[in-house]
Amino acid sequence: MKNLSEVPKKTWIVTGCAGFIGSHLTETLLTLGHTVIGIDNFATGKVRNLEIVREIVGSERAALFTFHECDIRDRARIASIVKEARADVVLHQAALGSVPRSIDDPLTSHEVNVDGFMNMMDAARLAGVSRFVYASSSSVYGDIDDARKVESRLGQLLSPYAATKRVNELYAQVYGRTYGLETVGLRYFNVFGPRQDPNGVYAAVIPRWLAALANSEQSVIFGDGTTSRDFCFVKNVVQANILAGSVPSTSEAINQFVNVACGDTTSLTALWNMLRDEVAKIRGVSPESIPQVKYESFRKGDIKHSCANIELATRALGYQHSHTVVQGVAELVREEVPSLVQK
Repeated sequence: MKNLSEVPKKTWIVTGCAGFIGSHLTETLLTLGHTVIGIDNFATGKVRNLEIVREIVGSERAALFTFHECDIRDRARIASIVKEARADVVLHQAALGSVPRSIDDPLTSHEVNVDGFMNMMDAARLAGVSRFVYASSSSVYGDIDDARKVESRLGQLLSPYAATKRVNELYAQVYGRTYGLETVGLRYFNVFGPRQDPNGVYAAVIPRWLAALANSEQSVIFGDGTTSRDFCFVKNVVQANILAGSVPSTSEAINQFVNVACGDTTSLTALWNMLRDEVAKIRGVSPESIPQVKYESFRKGDIKHSCANIELATRALGYQHSHTVVQGVAELVREEVPSLVQK
């Protein structure tokens, strides 16, 4: 893996910069001394996340950050921001996540995830941005039952959310072929880490479990607990984005899609037990004192098993995950649980 401190200084646009992944990207880039232009409309992002970033990086590095509150569906304003930024790289993270949300409201998911994506990518093209890196998803693999998902083999899509991400990939390749814009799609596998929102109907499972465990409340697993995922700590994703934004134009990743994961799988029950045990250590209680998990019906649109082949990311980006799921869970619990415990 290339040392990220060796990446030449650039100007980066980070969409969704107040969100979970976007705020970590912004923090790392500023810490490394890069210039960052952030875009967010706070639909799912948090003002507090940007405050945390500024506190961590300090005033000198924070001065390298410019923020624009803007919806990526606002084509004219996005075009103006991107043109004025004179950026080298766009890291496009802004989206409406969640499979259940997309099933409940497919049109809004399309507007944000496809129309908004197109607005950003076309603005980058017109402004002469050299590299457009975007968040795709393991959901594009659909119902394919391969033991390890490899980029070239897809199944039938199972949700509107998955369809929006696949459309992004297709358009990115077309822009590469038609306009010469260098794109890299990063297929994220179940990212978790600090600042992930535990609230709301569509909150990701790990922060919801963490909030429940911190306060001795019952957690819920959809299905029988054997469902498995390739859980990926957020710092691994940050590494992949910065590498994708800085690899040479000759890289095999250019105008392709690359899995970002650990190449290992963990069942939901095993992950919950791992979180419970770490939370119990922090709280100074026995694991047995925490309410057992409750199992409910499998959710429509979810995939039973998902594990990534990460050979392309390793070969084309120089990616090597810095955190296993065990290491990521331990770091997450240390950072988040003290603030989650109700006084």
